[in-house]
Amino acid sequence: MPSKSSSRNHRNNPYLLDDLFVRGHRTAAGVLWRFRTELTTLTTLGAGYTALAHVAGLILAGVAVGGLVLVVAVLPWSRRFILRRAWCVISRHRIQRVCFETRMHTRSGRLPLVLRIHPTKVGERALIWCRAGICAEDFEAHAAEIAAACYAREARIESNKRRAQLVTIQVVRRDTLAAHNVISPALTAVTPSQRETNKSA
Repeated sequence: MPSKSSSRNHRNNPYLLDDLFVRGHRTAAGVLWRFRTELTTLTTLGAGYTALAHVAGLILAGVAVGGLVLVVAVLPWSRRFILRRAWCVISRHRIQRVCFETRMHTRSGRLPLVLRIHPTKVGERALIWCRAGICAEDFEAHAAEIAAACYAREARIESNKRRAQLVTIQVVRRDTLAAHNVISPALTAVTPSQRETNKSA
């Protein structure tokens, strides 16, 4: 008599591809995908150094690469460019981490996907693809945790009006409208009679 097929048999699992993706996310390939920006930068610098070393020698190649890094770090516009892109990479990792820690993931362990993140005048703007079982309200409920994880002032959540699976996270690091000269509370506590006394003295 043929054995009855069990619903727990992996061949009958309708979410087999999801399980394979989760396993791949935790493997070396998943790590390579999450750190693709850092690996691309290191690979480019390493390839440039190797090419210069073949042409000019190891010492001259090291001096050239070091000088280029120094110039990029000193110039204001290039330093701002690098810092803003670095914050984008940091925020992407921190958003993924806070989704894991607050359990904003599917039952199979799949995290929301950060489709795109780019710098803005106040911080960063990330476009998130929500997996099945996750919605914009989940992000709104954890806005404070997202802001704390990204080392920011606040995190503003915007849901897409046409596609409910897309969520935008606005990471606010600085307020462009804030006053640059902050008056000390000790100065504001001075009474008018004290001001007249100080003027006459």
